[in-house]
Amino acid sequence: MAARSVGSLSGVALEGRDPAALAAFYSAVTGWPILHSDEDWYSIGAPDGAFHLSFQLAPEHEPPAWPDPASSMQAHLHVRVDDLDAAEARVLELGATRFAHQPNPDGSRVFADPAGHPFCLCG
Repeated sequence: MAARSVGSLSGVALEGRDPAALAAFYSAVTGWPILHSDEDWYSIGAPDGAFHLSFQLAPEHEPPAWPDPASSMQAHLHVRVDDLDAAEARVLELGATRFAHQPNPDGSRVFADPAGHPFCLCG
């Protein structure tokens, strides 16, 4: 018997020093348009509006360290791609940085977005 849900997941928010830059970065990565923008909050989303990825202003944001057993990634996103090499070139062009440690470079690659949040490209 399935448990009755309270609601449905409608989005995820990442904090950073420049939410506009993060929205532009992830809009280019996903192809999702910017649906909301103001000084402290930006959101991109699927055209049907069912899910949003949002970016909140956090003036003192410090990116997590990875890999670091004393620190965690906090959270990270997976972006499914058809061509890992082409996707890697594009996210680097958009301002991502590639982590030196790559646990499974043939299946996925780990990067940091312009604010330092880890994310993976998954083949």
